[in-house]
Amino acid sequence: MDIISMNSGFNQTPASQSRIVELTEKACAGEGITGEDARWLFSLPEQYSPLIREGSDRIRQTFRGMAIDPCTVMNAKSGGCSEDCHFCSQSSHHQTISPEYPLTPPETIRKTATLAKENGARRFCVATSGRGLSDPSEVRGIAKSIETVRNDVGIWSCATLGILSREVLSSLHDAGLNRLHHNLETSRDYFPNIVTTHRYDERIDTIRKAKEEGISVCSGGIFGMGESDADRVQLLETLRELDVDSVPINFLVPIPGTPLHDQGAGIGAAEALRSIAVSRFMLPTKEIRICGGRVNALGSRHPEIFHHGASGVMIGNYLTRMGRPPDEDIRMISELGFTITEPHVP
Repeated sequence: MDIISMNSGFNQTPASQSRIVELTEKACAGEGITGEDARWLFSLPEQYSPLIREGSDRIRQTFRGMAIDPCTVMNAKSGGCSEDCHFCSQSSHHQTISPEYPLTPPETIRKTATLAKENGARRFCVATSGRGLSDPSEVRGIAKSIETVRNDVGIWSCATLGILSREVLSSLHDAGLNRLHHNLETSRDYFPNIVTTHRYDERIDTIRKAKEEGISVCSGGIFGMGESDADRVQLLETLRELDVDSVPINFLVPIPGTPLHDQGAGIGAAEALRSIAVSRFMLPTKEIRICGGRVNALGSRHPEIFHHGASGVMIGNYLTRMGRPPDEDIRMISELGFTITEPHVP
């Protein structure tokens, strides 16, 4: 029996109810809905949200079960970035109070990864600021850290290092890099409003090279930067074309000193949850991972992310912003009736 009740919500037309059910069945068959269908879901008024939620929850259960995958990130090199990403406090183009420091030694990274594992993380991501990792000494340092995290800590290794060459990607893969995180941030059409110092295709090229080197890819974006629903759908279509494995969804936290802070951009709880749900409809088999800004955007509703389709979450602090204590998120996952993914055994 279909778990979706045709009586969910109020003031819904039978035709729209039926179409949502049809889209749910389509997604549960493994076929993501079309961009046109996704834009339609975005356009529906709030009274349809319970039915959309039920659909996205069912799709998540079909392909991801009840297991939630927690990850965490370490800012291993901060500030002084040459790029002008309008949301980022680490850009040298903006006047912010973000800290600036060189690459963290491998031993410190190992200790941080060990603590992350103890706190419940299943993936540990090392992040560096800058256009991309290219300095040979830094490449060796990151490679050593990845090798240590994989072999000594026993946790899935991830890295977010900017635009990378094939040679660097090959070196990191040889060191044991399991996954590369490399966000597209937004749609191709809206990207020039967010970044002007490099091209969208440079980001796509890094993703393609990583996949060709046998590295899993985590790529998504930030919602609430002034983009339209159509931009969000276009981003998700691009990620589907690239066949990435994990899709991190962030919600903008406007940081003083950045252009997006001055624009007063942001997103509310209902819009954020609808965005998660539509992402699950479009990418039914993929990890949908909720990351930065979730508490700011969702407030008391942030535990609802899983029943709107999320199957992963970033715990602990973010690159330059404080997050929730990891134990609170692990406890929340358990209290909601979900389980934690099995730990990685090298």
